[in-house]
Amino acid sequence: MNLEKLVPKCDPENQFDVLVNTFTQVEYAWENDFDLSSLNNKKFNSVIVSGLGGSAISGDLMQNFLQNELKIPYSVNRNYTLPSFIDKESLLIASSYSGNTEETLEVLNKAIEIGCSIVCITTGGKMREIANKKNLPLVLLKEGYQPRYSLGLSFFSLLKVLQKLNIISDQSDIVLKIQNQLKESGIEFAKENSTPYKIAEELIGFIPIIYSVSDVTNALGNRFKCQLNENSKVHAFCNYYPELNHNEIVGWETVNFNLFNSKLINVLDEVYHPQVKKRFQISNDLISEKGVQTIELKSELPTFKERLFYLVYLTDWISYYLAILRGQDPSEIDNIHALKKRLTE
Repeated sequence: MNLEKLVPKCDPENQFDVLVNTFTQVEYAWENDFDLSSLNNKKFNSVIVSGLGGSAISGDLMQNFLQNELKIPYSVNRNYTLPSFIDKESLLIASSYSGNTEETLEVLNKAIEIGCSIVCITTGGKMREIANKKNLPLVLLKEGYQPRYSLGLSFFSLLKVLQKLNIISDQSDIVLKIQNQLKESGIEFAKENSTPYKIAEELIGFIPIIYSVSDVTNALGNRFKCQLNENSKVHAFCNYYPELNHNEIVGWETVNFNLFNSKLINVLDEVYHPQVKKRFQISNDLISEKGVQTIELKSELPTFKERLFYLVYLTDWISYYLAILRGQDPSEIDNIHALKKRLTE
């Protein structure tokens, strides 16, 4: 395949350059200044990140990224309603890249009624209007991206909010390491026959099944699945250990490649519990015995946080290349637009 010919043909919005320059999103988000002084010295009993799509994924990834660093309950809300435990001592972080996500806007208005602390993360839209009208703390993101291609902005803006409110410790050193790693990896991943390109070639004609680990890499697995759906225009599925060993593992007993031509992708990391590592190996052996091909995704970087974001970035590129190799536009999401239009009719 000739990338120089395929990319302009399949990628008119040039998401290729957006991916290469993902590190600049991290830099922008971390240097972006915003005022949270109205929340200074407040103690929260819980943190709720409310959003959909890429905004919610940022919240999920934060749970994986911080793991045991969060000392108060933290959850991600993908709905029109708020959990019943929300009260005036809660912190709601409403995140919508466009500022017009209807579910998030409804939640925001309900949170205002409750009187809890609120931070809004957006580029504008109705969310910005509400924040300005109600004098809510506002984090403005850089415009010009599709939401799923703006993870560097949304994730690291959320991380900075948590840091500025003293919910977590200073993350500046690791953020700089991740930024530099993304810059370095972007140069490598942009080459034909790079690691993500080769993996994308292996996935052509297959349904990817992504296995990760609960509370460690499950958000990465879900992010990869969603990127394959939206960018590559393919069905993909994800699950996580150890839960899948109590149900889904049985489904492989009667796998039929004529009906379900799947390929298993294992997301690996050294921090997994020893028994989880053992479950991975045994399960992989059982599934491979049925003739299922497997791919391993892992990183050798020194810290878990670096490895996590390396794999997020790697899988974003895999989904991009799979789109290009299949002749699909990695920007177009016609069904989502059609759905939104019909919802307003």
